Amino acid sequence: MSYKILTLNNISVKGLRRLPRDSFEVASEIGHPDAILVRSYNLHDFDIPDTVKAIGRAGAGVNNIPVDAMTHRGVPVFNAPGANANAVKELVIAAMLLAARNICSAWRYVLELGAEGAELDKLVEAGKKKFVGFELPTRTLGVVGLGAIGGEVANAAHALGMRVVGFDPQLTVEHAWKLSSGIEQARSLDDLFSRADIVSFHVPLNESTRHLANAERIGLLPTGAVILNFARSGIVDDAAVESALAAGKLSGYVTDFPVAGLKDHPKVVALPHLGASTGEAEENCAVMVADNVRDFLENGNIRHSVNFPESQMPREGDNRLTIANMNVPNMVGQISTCLADAGLNIHDMLNKSRGDIAYTLVDLDGVLQEETMSRIRAIDGVLSARIV
Repeated sequence: MSYKILTLNNISVKGLRRLPRDSFEVASEIGHPDAILVRSYNLHDFDIPDTVKAIGRAGAGVNNIPVDAMTHRGVPVFNAPGANANAVKELVIAAMLLAARNICSAWRYVLELGAEGAELDKLVEAGKKKFVGFELPTRTLGVVGLGAIGGEVANAAHALGMRVVGFDPQLTVEHAWKLSSGIEQARSLDDLFSRADIVSFHVPLNESTRHLANAERIGLLPTGAVILNFARSGIVDDAAVESALAAGKLSGYVTDFPVAGLKDHPKVVALPHLGASTGEAEENCAVMVADNVRDFLENGNIRHSVNFPESQMPREGDNRLTIANMNVPNMVGQISTCLADAGLNIHDMLNKSRGDIAYTLVDLDGVLQEETMSRIRAIDGVLSARIV
């Protein structure tokens, strides 16, 4: 079987090479695609064809993808969590150093000096006292979100001698095992803010995370604290940051998401969304998402989807049925009845759920005919079904 892949951004060649040309046609313009690969392209304003069975985002955030709409079409949305973790971690550590040593404001000071020779030397020595900073081992870093990126940031800061306090109510066992034993647990966000000199965010943007750094929480920080935002715009309340900078509550704000009211502030370092902008990160993300989209199209397996459950079953035989459906009672029973009526024996089955959505893989001993497929698709609550 051959699959068509539509790319709406430049995807790393290393990733695209994971899609063999004998079974995948990949192009930036292609009709009736089976899957779409994107980086930053805004799919909210794009008419996604009905033929699309999967969407892959070569990165972590999926704000540019209509995830809810795809879920109710039975289309898994894949991302690449952790593939850019090292790149973001390195930038966050650099951001802490920029803020701690006032490097950007000091650099601007020197650039604006209109002098030479002895006069330049005099101005340099006279001005340096304005940029006295602090050393990281004397400070506490609060990390909000301890997933792939947040965990690496926490470990790196701890290795630099910092005291690290973390908060993540959804911390998985897998990520917990990767944390240094010296990292402390905050009881709540307010507890973290009250203990941290620097706060770094590593959570997705949704309604529960919008404006996590608001005026009330910033008020809990010690005078001269620093906020780092390399997660998503909107997690930090820009107006609250501006007020805190003016009052001297914050000594600095370093962000990957410039906004008009803050980007020119002398205590703000605003970068053009550089978090994952390394060649290595782009390649890692492209490889991960290409592998997972390919495995889904060819075998129905789901790994690293933001809207469907992890579902992987070793394949035995050539006849595999995949079904995405609402997570309601008797769904598996109705599917089994359709297969039994067609005289088909179930060789193996996997059923997983995630909230309101469920996903089923069925390996069959016989060939599934279109009439039976039509019956399965007609079951109330079935979102999509196909043979792979």
